[in-house]
Amino acid sequence: MLAAERRDHLLGLLAREGKIVAKDVAAELRISEDSVRRDLRDLAAEGLCQRVYGGALPVSPAVADYSARQAVAPDGKRKVAAVAAGLVRPGNALILDGGTTALAVAHALPQDLACTVITHSPTIAAALLDHAQAELFLLGGRIFKHSAVACGAAAVEAAQNVTADLCLLGVTGVHPEAGLTTADSEEAAMKRALAARAADTYVLASSEKIGTASRFRVLPWEKVSALITDADPQDAVVEQLKALGVEILAAG
Repeated sequence: MLAAERRDHLLGLLAREGKIVAKDVAAELRISEDSVRRDLRDLAAEGLCQRVYGGALPVSPAVADYSARQAVAPDGKRKVAAVAAGLVRPGNALILDGGTTALAVAHALPQDLACTVITHSPTIAAALLDHAQAELFLLGGRIFKHSAVACGAAAVEAAQNVTADLCLLGVTGVHPEAGLTTADSEEAAMKRALAARAADTYVLASSEKIGTASRFRVLPWEKVSALITDADPQDAVVEQLKALGVEILAAG
């Protein structure tokens, strides 16, 4: 089989099965695992898959820059945001992550809601300026432009000095095996710091993120109260997550 044919085969397998196991492909095509791994390296370099131990997973579309992500699945993000905003009660202290889905949550919060919003995103803080009853706390640090959020040691230290009732956390990938992931190590560390300061953490994940993976793990499933997604409840990945004991809040 020619290299181009192997490439098409791998991409088709990724689309159908949601993962590639290098040793299985090698046995199927009667080629070496090294050849499969080289093919996967080439695909990963083009942004077409996320390599993991033993193979590859679908890459998340949420690794695009902030402006581009605003145009990705806006309806799904609004649905997720509506459910997430409904979890916030009057008087609650809320940690609201950055990113485009979190921005949709900010827009979905009632303008007369009396609450405290703690965020490391200047974009989120600006979106809530007209919420007269919302007290805003902005955590500072080095700005990671990909998600328009503060990250780094200063931001993590600031996060360690707050406490909240709930945290609404964004990720770029949600996968039963890879877990909750994002594309930057410092952003992953900041997300962990935020989640650690809340009584409950809910993950915001519109359907295009389900079944995909990025490079850095954010949290294990046992640290999450529930996953909010507009993905089909009968989706195979959603069913696998349920089997793992993950609570799913449908945003259909």
